[in-house]
Amino acid sequence: MTSSDPSDTGLLAPGWAGSPAASATSDTAYLRALLDAEAALTRSQAALGLAPAEAATAVTAAADVDGFDVRSLAERARGGGNPVIPLVADLTKAVGGEYGPYVHRGATSQDIMDTATMLVAARTLDLVLADLTRTEQALARLAAAHRDTALPGRTLTQHAVPTTFGLKAAGWRSLVLDARDRVRVVRGGLPVQLGGAAGTLAAFTAYGAEDALALPDSYARELGLAAPLLPWHTLRTPIADLAGCLAFAAGALGKFAADVLVLCRTEIAEVSESSGGGSSAMPHKANPVRSTLIAAAVRRAPQLAAVLYGSLVAEDERPAGAWHAEWEPLRELLRLVGGAARDAAELAEGLRVHPDVMREHLDLTHGLIVSERLSAELAPLLGRARAKELLTEVARRAYTEGRPLAELLSGETELKDLDLSALTDPARYTGSAGALTDRALERR
Repeated sequence: MTSSDPSDTGLLAPGWAGSPAASATSDTAYLRALLDAEAALTRSQAALGLAPAEAATAVTAAADVDGFDVRSLAERARGGGNPVIPLVADLTKAVGGEYGPYVHRGATSQDIMDTATMLVAARTLDLVLADLTRTEQALARLAAAHRDTALPGRTLTQHAVPTTFGLKAAGWRSLVLDARDRVRVVRGGLPVQLGGAAGTLAAFTAYGAEDALALPDSYARELGLAAPLLPWHTLRTPIADLAGCLAFAAGALGKFAADVLVLCRTEIAEVSESSGGGSSAMPHKANPVRSTLIAAAVRRAPQLAAVLYGSLVAEDERPAGAWHAEWEPLRELLRLVGGAARDAAELAEGLRVHPDVMREHLDLTHGLIVSERLSAELAPLLGRARAKELLTEVARRAYTEGRPLAELLSGETELKDLDLSALTDPARYTGSAGALTDRALERR
């Protein structure tokens, strides 16, 4: 009976359409999580002797996503402000007369909605973690392969001093690992929600529980989620934690994409995506689509996270609006990061590096990219003032005459004993880039 929702296909969202995260956050996936939460509630009560075992079996059997019409539930959700209310009615009817009263017994809609949200988040984060692992492994291979591949370091858009592509890739990987670690921590702590009408568990005591505090623990075991210290109807730390780790993950992947977008410009072309996207008007183009989609996700993620942080201000024992405002932004944030993680893995695994172009670019400033090194080397020999005067003059001539720095310096008798070719070779002035790359790759 489940019906697909045409608005849920991602027509305008190529960044997450067709991704594992899209499937894990679809309306059908949310419906499955809601049903899982309801069935687990009855099973956890049965485990503590608060419901017959047959009731747990009956509710679990009836909680089959194919038996429910997601479009109908969505339309009827308007009546009570959330989809749990019509779902409970349909599930109770499906279970039947004898065991129907055990459906949703003692719970409130927010218990089920929050718990289902945690299930959807957990299932999606598992997929995100898998793609983050793919990404960091591919970046590690790039960093190792290009440990000593020199290219211009750029600061404020201009050539600064040489660096290595290995160190750049190791830096991308470091951010991805930071994201992975944060997502892992949040994933491991996602809790069930169970408090009843106002977070006191009173109804479960009324239904015969001698120790109502044992019920959230049993509920958590049924679902593979964490048991909360307190019901968190208005204590929205789990939502804020999700907002934080997802926004950070988006930013970490965004740094990788932003650098690739710069390095793959036509006039730079130091890297390229393995399969560029075509243009509808210009047949010659191979657009960096993976990087572009990641960049689009990153532009939206902080604002979505801000909405979720805003919902921390939740009045009373159930707020009007703050809780409801979380659902769509959180799902969209999960989708965006899930899609970006997929694209980042594909980008890293297929990234093409062009060392020959990097080498050409090191020479664009005629050797001036190593002026920092020359200042340090010549000051003891010539004195600080004379070294600065000489370098300023040869820098001017290097640009106006188009001649290499080493050639211009070779005419200075004061420098006749120096190996100017080595001193002005950008590939020999990468500092500790190789050692830093090695250190970064030790991290697991």
